Amino acid sequence: MKSEISISIIGSGNVATQLGLILHSEGYMINQVYSQSKKNASLLAKKLKAEAITDFKKLSKDSSIYIIAVKDDAIESVAKQLKLTNQIIVHTSGSVSMDVLKKSSKNYGVFYPLQTFSKEKLANFKVIPVCIEANNSSTSTTLEYFAKSISSNVQKTNSEQRKKIHLAAVFACNFSNHLYAIAEQLLSKNKLSLDLLKPLIEETANKIKENKPSKVQTGPASRNDKKTMSAHLKLLSKEKDLQKLYNLLSESIIKRTSRLRSK
Repeated sequence: MKSEISISIIGSGNVATQLGLILHSEGYMINQVYSQSKKNASLLAKKLKAEAITDFKKLSKDSSIYIIAVKDDAIESVAKQLKLTNQIIVHTSGSVSMDVLKKSSKNYGVFYPLQTFSKEKLANFKVIPVCIEANNSSTSTTLEYFAKSISSNVQKTNSEQRKKIHLAAVFACNFSNHLYAIAEQLLSKNKLSLDLLKPLIEETANKIKENKPSKVQTGPASRNDKKTMSAHLKLLSKEKDLQKLYNLLSESIIKRTSRLRSK
């Protein structure tokens, strides 16, 4: 079936790059790569042995699947420029409804790989969950085959479920990474390296592989250790925004821990 599926990729960023690389390595034919940037389109197209285009008028109608992998706020405007017939068109967003594609083709859906990507680090798609959604059973069958050819974890989700997954991912990934950045800032101001915390960060992540995060919560807030928390706030006396954030997170941990203990 792979030989029957050809692909056009709209976008040249992190998701487009990683999806393109894995699909190309799995033997799929990538027909075209579209980007507003000629340089970016050419760089990715060269890796995928595809044609680079910067004009939607040059978009071929010969592909089986069209993947829109652009910023969330650009998906709808891109979709409006694509007038397909029976070809499958999907976007890769966690937060945008499938319905933005309904005027672009008779067959449409979502192909959402649940991972944070960068262009430089090759992603291991076999362990990455891929959430799919489609407007009809035929498209769903094709997308399921397509997803399972690169991932061992394929989930059928509707748009509302996917939005909740994306929200949870923002807390788990984006917010936690922001906290890593704050930790790095606090250390560097004292001529210390984030390397000191990397074993701790790794162990924290490893714990939730076998336990619920709520069951392995540690730290002064989980113990309601007011003396330690007060000392921390004093250290942040010149960083009012970080004091507010520390208080907000600590109060949330205290409340959540208290509710769990009262059950």
